[in-house]
Amino acid sequence: MYMIDSLPDPTMSGIIEEESFTYDSTEAPANSSTHTPTRGLSFSQDPDISHETSTVHHRRDSVSGPHLEKFLKLINTIDFPTDVMCCKFTPDGSMLAVGLIDGKILVYNHLENQLLYSLRDEDIDTFHLPVTQIRFPAFPFTGVVEDNKLLASYASGHIKLWDYTTGSCLNTMTENRQSLNVTYSSDGLRFVTTGETPELFVYDRTTRKKILTLEPSISTLSFSPIDTHQKLDGHCFRVFAAQYHPDEPHLFLSGGWDDTVHYWDDRKKHSIRSISGPHICGDAIDIDPIGKRAVLTGSWRRKCPLEVWDFDTGKKMKDIPSEPLCHCQLYCCQWLAKESVLCGGSDGNMAKVVNWSTLSTKGLLTDLPQGVYCIDNDKIGNKPLMAVGSKSRIYVMKPEKDF
Repeated sequence: MYMIDSLPDPTMSGIIEEESFTYDSTEAPANSSTHTPTRGLSFSQDPDISHETSTVHHRRDSVSGPHLEKFLKLINTIDFPTDVMCCKFTPDGSMLAVGLIDGKILVYNHLENQLLYSLRDEDIDTFHLPVTQIRFPAFPFTGVVEDNKLLASYASGHIKLWDYTTGSCLNTMTENRQSLNVTYSSDGLRFVTTGETPELFVYDRTTRKKILTLEPSISTLSFSPIDTHQKLDGHCFRVFAAQYHPDEPHLFLSGGWDDTVHYWDDRKKHSIRSISGPHICGDAIDIDPIGKRAVLTGSWRRKCPLEVWDFDTGKKMKDIPSEPLCHCQLYCCQWLAKESVLCGGSDGNMAKVVNWSTLSTKGLLTDLPQGVYCIDNDKIGNKPLMAVGSKSRIYVMKPEKDF
């Protein structure tokens, strides 16, 4: 086990070798930023988290941070030996799985701060590369939940299926690239992986065999963004996010560095349409689980980083401007309720709950030691528990009033 004092840019465009981090920006598009978040201040073992309800502006006195503002209540904090890269609640909300920068997955009782399970094997101990995504097999289209299993992607190129109650790795798939995300289809028959290359891989969930590679119909090397006659029906850079529609088991969205969100039918090799604009650098695409016709995207940029789109038409429904977000550049975003969203990022080092219809702020967690690279909520009721990851700590919060 090793400690990395300064968390690298979670776009995972570098490769961690032993205890060093090398950043490779050669594939970044010309209009993208390759900034690496600055090192945050360290906390004491039991930090003093102050609560503010009268102001919503972001203060820079991070020495006394973090701060809770508006209608959020801190339930717990969980400390980890290395930096946190991703987190997911179990489908029943009883546990929280956290993926670390050294490749381990730790499963906690997040209310009691109790470590329940630790997932590692020979691959993890050999490569020491980050966990990039965790998914539990819960399928909204069929209502089926497969107990005690989780699927994880790793920057080492491994995709692993675990029985987290026994600590057993049930299956390992290996991709010749850094794997950056994995997501299940809503009927549970397939899963899709994304990575440092533009291709997306579709797997059969039962056999765990690759059944289709999704890619553009023209070579990404020959694509020119200034040629208006060219249509790129796929990605041309790294892909960081993918999300299936809850009611359309073959349809999913993906996004990455190339400033596009693509619509895919996982039976077809090329994307069926796209949205232009979002600059996705993390788990920052979500489909409204209630109305199911609105798409939320979070961009790593200062101007209008949070946007809402109509799923059917691809037209923008709402820009959430920089001011309510305190100019935070987003790595992650997620629906909380019909009109409330949770998002987090850097250049502000905060997580925020916003009503996207009124643009009002419902809650803030500010002055964190580093950027927010992962979030999740347990999707239970009108006061869902929320997990926010920054540096080597998870903050578990709950709203004090219904969203």
